[in-house]
Amino acid sequence: MGDKSPKANKKQASQKQTKTDAVDAKKKSDTAAKQIDKTKK
Repeated sequence: MGDKSPKANKKQASQKQTKTDAVDAKKKSDTAAKQIDKTKK
C-alpha cells in the first residue's frame, strides 16, 4: 500500500507540484479578470 521507493516519492511530489501550479494559474487568471473588469468600468 505505502510505496516508499524514491521513484514513487518523486512521482508523488511532482503530482503535488502540478496541482499547486494549476491552482496558482487559476488564481492569477481570476485576478487578471478582476483587473480587466475594473478598467472597463
